[in-house]
Amino acid sequence: MLAKDGEKLQKGGVRKRRRPAEDGGRAEWKKKKNRGEEEKPGQKPRGDGGRKRLDALSVGYFRRVGERLSEGFEEDEEREMFVGNVLAEVKGKAGLVATDRTGSITLQRLLPLSSPDQVGEVLAELGGESGAGFKEVSCDRCGGHVVESALRQMSRWEEEEEESAGMLESQVLSLSQVVKDNGSEFIGHVHGSHVVRTLLHVLAGCVGPPQHLKAAPQLTDFEIPTSFWYELKSLTETLMENINCNAVFQTMLTVCHRKRPKLCKQLLKRTMEYLSSRSSAPGVSPLLVFLKDQASSRLIETIIQLSHKSLLRDLYKGHFKGSLVDLALHPIANFPVQRLTAASAEHKLFPKLFDELVQGVEAVLAAGHMGVIVQLAESCAESGEKQDDMMRCLLNSFHCAEPGSRHVCCLPLFMSLLTYEVYYQTDATEGSTQKEVPLTSICYHGSRLVQALARFKERSHLLSSLRTLSPADLLTMASDPSGSHVLQALITTSSDKGRGKILKRLEYVQMACSRLGSRVLEAAWNSAAVSQRQSIAQELVPSESKLRSDQFARHVWAKFGLSHFVHRRAHWQEIQTGESKKRKLFSDLLE
Repeated sequence: MLAKDGEKLQKGGVRKRRRPAEDGGRAEWKKKKNRGEEEKPGQKPRGDGGRKRLDALSVGYFRRVGERLSEGFEEDEEREMFVGNVLAEVKGKAGLVATDRTGSITLQRLLPLSSPDQVGEVLAELGGESGAGFKEVSCDRCGGHVVESALRQMSRWEEEEEESAGMLESQVLSLSQVVKDNGSEFIGHVHGSHVVRTLLHVLAGCVGPPQHLKAAPQLTDFEIPTSFWYELKSLTETLMENINCNAVFQTMLTVCHRKRPKLCKQLLKRTMEYLSSRSSAPGVSPLLVFLKDQASSRLIETIIQLSHKSLLRDLYKGHFKGSLVDLALHPIANFPVQRLTAASAEHKLFPKLFDELVQGVEAVLAAGHMGVIVQLAESCAESGEKQDDMMRCLLNSFHCAEPGSRHVCCLPLFMSLLTYEVYYQTDATEGSTQKEVPLTSICYHGSRLVQALARFKERSHLLSSLRTLSPADLLTMASDPSGSHVLQALITTSSDKGRGKILKRLEYVQMACSRLGSRVLEAAWNSAAVSQRQSIAQELVPSESKLRSDQFARHVWAKFGLSHFVHRRAHWQEIQTGESKKRKLFSDLLE
């Protein structure tokens, strides 16, 4: 059977490989000589500690298995037969295959195609009778990925018969026991800690994407056996005996918050008690030291994000109060300050936090920690509190509060995060006159700041400033990756009258021919009244040939129904009026 499989695997062609002995070992000798590690007679190789490795023939076999897997299978029966044959080759040397780079990659791809029972058998061999083998494999840089891949297959438990997944369930519990017995070693190991994190996800009943996929950490929930419910509590109890600021504890808190809120509440309380009990200078919170440490600050960020109202209040009163500005100026501690500002927006705590933090806004801007300022503005928008104070503070910080004639300059200053004097290249003593400066510098955090300010109840300063910009500046905004979001936010959040004033000054044809500008134009169209849509259509129709031949504008032409506008105006008007009524009905329902 193996010979037949080999023939199948080689259909795609396999490059000729040099046998290990063909160069007489000269290549390996040169490597060792370059490292100053010339081998003495009878001495074992030191690179792998003398550990057994997969032989060259097996490595070649698993490489060809990987190539065959890339081709895919037309029928389930063919796939099942192939998987069964390969796993038969793995049997008896699963540990060697898992800890080999090629073997590990192939197994990671093979396990999702295997039945839960087959996955359980692979884990059983890796762990051995007592499960002791799990430690060595999990802490190997290749083997750890295989163990994680096997654990993830538990998410298929509800799809299979419970009996067929029983082997996998028992092996997951066996691994969990090994982790409990060797908790500190697993947590502190660069590869073993990832296995623990995946184990926590699986026991809780939620899995994220594999490590090698650079995807957003979106979790998928699945049903778990009853045994996992109890095992998760047992595992967390054991891990709490070895608290440190490792990412394992961030994962533990996050998955428990999602799946076991009551357990999460207990864990949060115990973690805070531990962090608060560490020794520090008299009268100084121990948390201030942790906030300035990179690993610890990330754990504290997680705690803040998951905290309930009373814990947030205790955190602020016992540790942050009186030190917010200093922490906001610190290169690491400013991130937990951002999380606290975001979390407090929903509670009465926010006004107190704002009053303290607003005192250092200009210093924080000078330090370059723009995320703190953006989050403060976003929390003002979300809570509806302190919005006038925030705008006043920003006008002062960007030196456009006095004289009042400078108010109309605030939008380009906020978007570029430059003070009045720097932006207009003028001296503070030159008075209120400013020269025309084309809009050029729009930065990411400046864009985020203005988008937050656009959600304030009072937006007159921003809209007045927007009306002073030339059509060329508005086109620059619409075509800029950061500026386009600002213009879209200001248009869509304005009243019909205010929106009309902005729309009259836009260069529709050039915007429609821009990748980003066309999206802003579509957003403006979706929020516009029927009369405003008619004005936009009248501006665009004379440039029909240009629009229909442009890669971006042709979509605008189609979405706006401009062919109907030209040839069947009454029908177009009827469609637009119907859409406007629907939009108003849905907005009323949402309100």
